[in-house]
Amino acid sequence: MQFLKNILATIIGLFLFCLLSFFVLIIIGIAAAGGSDKDVVKVKNNSVIELDISEVTNDYSGIFYNDEFQFLNSEPQDGLIDVLKAIEHAKTDDKIKGITITNSISGLGMAQSKALRDKLNEFKESGKFVVAYSDMLRQKDYYLNSVADTIYMNPVADLEFKGLSSEVMFYKDLQEKTGIKMEVIRHGKFKAAVEPFLSNEMSPENREQISTLLNAMWSTIATDISESRKIPLDSLNSIANNLSARTAQMAKEKGLIDRVAYIDEYQSGIRKALGIKKDEEINTVSILDYAESGNMADLLIDSDDEIAIIYAQGEITGGEGGLNYIGEKSMRRSLREAADDKNVKAIVLRVDSPGGSALTSELIWREIEMAKKKKPVVVSMGNLAASGGYYISCNANRIFTEPTTITGSIGVFGVLPNFTELANNIGVHTEQVSTHANASGYSVFTPLEDDTRAIIQESVESVYDTFITRVAEGRNMTKEQVDAIGQGRVWSGKDAVENGLADELGGLDEAIAHAAKLGETSKYSIVNYPEYERNFEDLLNSLTSMPFAKTKESFIKEEVGEENYQVIQRIRRASQLRGAQVIMPYEITVK
Repeated sequence: MQFLKNILATIIGLFLFCLLSFFVLIIIGIAAAGGSDKDVVKVKNNSVIELDISEVTNDYSGIFYNDEFQFLNSEPQDGLIDVLKAIEHAKTDDKIKGITITNSISGLGMAQSKALRDKLNEFKESGKFVVAYSDMLRQKDYYLNSVADTIYMNPVADLEFKGLSSEVMFYKDLQEKTGIKMEVIRHGKFKAAVEPFLSNEMSPENREQISTLLNAMWSTIATDISESRKIPLDSLNSIANNLSARTAQMAKEKGLIDRVAYIDEYQSGIRKALGIKKDEEINTVSILDYAESGNMADLLIDSDDEIAIIYAQGEITGGEGGLNYIGEKSMRRSLREAADDKNVKAIVLRVDSPGGSALTSELIWREIEMAKKKKPVVVSMGNLAASGGYYISCNANRIFTEPTTITGSIGVFGVLPNFTELANNIGVHTEQVSTHANASGYSVFTPLEDDTRAIIQESVESVYDTFITRVAEGRNMTKEQVDAIGQGRVWSGKDAVENGLADELGGLDEAIAHAAKLGETSKYSIVNYPEYERNFEDLLNSLTSMPFAKTKESFIKEEVGEENYQVIQRIRRASQLRGAQVIMPYEITVK
């Protein structure tokens, strides 16, 4: 009887699951179909753009397709590139009078923030206004807000302006206490990605590179703020050292903001700038809606010529790849399609990656070599183009980098988790039987033998030699010159130009313009790659705001908090590494 009850319960459960899935599929289909047919946002006369970028993190928001379910096909307009394009369009849009930055909370990296700030500066040069208001300001958000003509802050608001820092966590004692050891084989004295597993304190080499990097980044940030706010650099550094602008009133006295006021007073200022009555509603449009309303602009270009932008964003892991990680399949497919398309005159590779798998990096490097035989390839570096991110950049015809880009990190390492001590502590013992001396390979339950370590070290040295050879050939340098600035050391984009790892400072716009010049075209549209195949499960996982679709990552973040989740991620990534790695230090987090 109990057996029949279990069968019946199983059948009912399966039926309910299928029914729920069916209704969810219908709802999403209707929503997608409705979204595809909805009217494009109508922009009213005398409007102001609301620059809310809280949900913008990636340069590229992706193109997704599904051969079986057409309603899953989409081309979102919520990447930073879409935002920049929208601001560019707004410069000449008579309906747009200005941009308001209200309580902005940005998830952008430093190089992305500079690109956005530079675009807002260009917008101001068109004669239109940019104003900002905040109830509190983090330092990175202030950097963006400081471009505004007028900056308002709430009377009880706090301002963070204190310089840059980076905190590094070490796990050597944790390994000893748990019995889980990470066996590290590396080349590069600056390869700090594995240092936390080898020591309880920062090495002089790592301290040197982080200090140099932070100072180079701060120099760019402070210079930009100095120019916008007309405050000498010495004064800004004094303010940061003494925290003498930590409140709204103190910030006003030091010249970092213009007005201490409430948001209703801020809105009255906007009405005055628009020339409307005090009680009249302000016409606003969000930046993402405005980006969607102007996404057909390229179709108006009277030319078949195209510049292909291929986005390489995230860790290099292999496989198909996705929006937040780089796989050789989608990258190689994109490079081949762009190279074979007669309308594409040049390729721009937009890199925002800390690196990853050495094998995948080599495969992508080779595909770029093949594409260069047909079309010029120009690299634009974003927040990161380090280790494997630099590997896939080094052979371009020209490399553009932002001053705050983190790049270089030319080094190689391997990490092998070892549970021998843990196993012994809990009473688990392992023995092996083999036909040959090296038949068993490496086991996590036995100590790492010297001969095995030597073999792995040989592999690491081989990958490093290949890495510096690729860089030397791509940058017209000797291997000795590359090795001197390699050894795993990271550099700012500004320093990379000086030491020859990059050609010139500039953002994506400059890279596209140079690619067009190499491709001998002056009128062209932009085509974006890669395209990612989307299945139904992927769509469900992306809808994290819906209870039934929350990912396990979302639940973990809610339970342990964002900072603790990042610690878990660091340990998990290190334990999952396979093969030689060309990846930058995870621990360099700029605050």
